[in-house]
Amino acid sequence: MSDIRHSLLRRDALSAAKEVLYHLDIYFGSQLQSQGAPLPLGDQGPVELLEEFVYQRLNSLQELQLLEIMCNYFQDQSKDSVRQIIFSSLFSPQGNKADDSRMSLLGKLVSMAVAVCRIPVLECAASWLQRTPAVYCVRLARALVDDYCCLVPGSVQTLRQVLGASPRFCCQFVTAVTALYDLSSDDLIPPLDLLDMIVSWISEDSRLILITFLNTPIAPNLPIGFLELTPLTGLIRWCVKAPLAYRRKKPSLANGHVAAKAPDAAAPDRDPQLLYSRLHLSVLQVLMVLQVHLTEKNLFGRLGLILFDHMVPLVDEISRLADELNPLHASQEIELSLDRLAQALQVAMASGALLCTREDLRTLCSRLPHNNLLQLVISGPVPQSPHAALPPGFYPHIHTPPLGYGAVPAHPAAHAALPTHPGHTFLSGMGFPFRPIR
Repeated sequence: MSDIRHSLLRRDALSAAKEVLYHLDIYFGSQLQSQGAPLPLGDQGPVELLEEFVYQRLNSLQELQLLEIMCNYFQDQSKDSVRQIIFSSLFSPQGNKADDSRMSLLGKLVSMAVAVCRIPVLECAASWLQRTPAVYCVRLARALVDDYCCLVPGSVQTLRQVLGASPRFCCQFVTAVTALYDLSSDDLIPPLDLLDMIVSWISEDSRLILITFLNTPIAPNLPIGFLELTPLTGLIRWCVKAPLAYRRKKPSLANGHVAAKAPDAAAPDRDPQLLYSRLHLSVLQVLMVLQVHLTEKNLFGRLGLILFDHMVPLVDEISRLADELNPLHASQEIELSLDRLAQALQVAMASGALLCTREDLRTLCSRLPHNNLLQLVISGPVPQSPHAALPPGFYPHIHTPPLGYGAVPAHPAAHAALPTHPGHTFLSGMGFPFRPIR
């Protein structure tokens, strides 16, 4: 690599950057051909060349030209293994000061790939999101949200069309933005354009949010600090917290006065609460089919796609928000939030996506305000399925969704009633002692 470096020093910045990309292609292509498998990035030579000649020396025009060169390179490279390892060598964080430049260039490259529909770049970005620590993934997600949902009105339509080009990228993008926007503050409520787009994507094909899980070999121990296999936990968080987060949200100010409402915000199909209701329904529908997929992979009762440890902070946040808001003035929002939580918990446990004991669930929810549906979920006796595969002590298998019991009217927690499975009823005719939470 030292000979290459000396030759690069004699070139202008853009030419040197192009030459580095050329040498990386030859270097990794020959190694892959000789050894037959992608290699770990243990050789620091290529990384040092990148940091010296790509991330430090380019002005804005040269950077734009380099991005176009990269887009064309990934489009023209026919070997996916070479594309993937070149992408990794370019953009895998190294934990040094060059990471800011590396992430900036990555955000611009993926943004350009969205604009000109470069599917190979989007597929490489999907793999990158899957194997990179979440702290970097949310930075990429924020860059794309800024470019397509905040800066230029209407540009979200360009991002919306990516669904047909790379569903795998869309799945990972949704997972990253749910990790970014956790509704913990007004700044972390997802922009309306982003919310509308994600609801549209999932409504069009709810299997979108399972793509990574269905197409990824499952390791015995999932790595900590990376994005989850599905965005289910993040989407549940959005739906459950939304009524309280929007109730708490302070109106934006313009010159000391409350800003006028955006024209499209008043449109019925752009109402945030209606969008969250549609999203909640889609999430419940996805959870209902998960049992089949977990069983096919021999993971039913063994792999929880929704971790109980992630439900603990969600319940804490709901409890805190309910205490912050005036319960007399926010009773409807609190009730809706708790109904959605109860529905998500029950269907997730029924499908095997959430593994926990009922005692753990009672302890967890004891800090929440009383809610009838939640009380049914955590206290009611549930008939045990003869085919249940859960280990002893785990929540018994439930076959039915939580929306059709008795004569209780449907609650707007879900956009529409979910179908029930034939041959099963929800606690029909079963008496049980009522045990209030508080």
